[in-house]
Amino acid sequence: KMNTTSDLKVVYFPSCINRSMGKNSFQAANDLQVTELTHQLLIRAGFTIIYPEALDSLCCGMPFSSKGFAEANHAQSNALETALLKASENGKYPVLYDMSPCFYHSKEEFSKALQIVDPIEFMLDYVMPLLTVKNKKETVAVFPVCSVKKIGKMDQLMALSQLCANQVTMIDSNCCGFAGDRGFLIPELNEHGLRDLKAQIPINCEVGYSTSRTCEIGLESMGGIDFKSIFYLIEEVTR
Repeated sequence: KMNTTSDLKVVYFPSCINRSMGKNSFQAANDLQVTELTHQLLIRAGFTIIYPEALDSLCCGMPFSSKGFAEANHAQSNALETALLKASENGKYPVLYDMSPCFYHSKEEFSKALQIVDPIEFMLDYVMPLLTVKNKKETVAVFPVCSVKKIGKMDQLMALSQLCANQVTMIDSNCCGFAGDRGFLIPELNEHGLRDLKAQIPINCEVGYSTSRTCEIGLESMGGIDFKSIFYLIEEVTR
């Protein structure tokens, strides 16, 4: 049976990093902050958005896990899972994550009842079929963050980008070196991880896209161009 508009419900979990970090210095004044942009994009595609309760206290737990605080990680992860189960009516509706690392972490932690979806897959499978690409960009760079590589979404990232731009350069790097928050504390890691970045960005490319905010912070500082969520690209070309 075809989805009628009333069936198009999605639970949106904006990651705490995207909620707490604003726009970058390259972004235009009229660019929306990413969680607001995502909300508008989903509405335009015809979705009814459900937000989990007590959103400001929710986090996937990864920041604790990566520092070795296993107990805090499990407490946070369990609280998020409970909130998402309630919001999705026990897995009835898909749950959109807006950052790949957070998705990857929950995928590892959660039981199977929830239908959580990575940002790339959600845009490609759920959103793009409902929107029309009106003005393709000429050239873009995209960066697959480590979690995208680990879950095997590089081809989907490429397919999604190619719907939106004529020329797509996939930046090649083992790891950008930002590694969650390490890039804030040890910028040399990021400088080394992205030592070949500038050479890979095409001459006429002014903007790059990815699916992790902290990685994007490192990418823009090392690349010298705007790097932001791929949701911005989709919003722009379908507007």
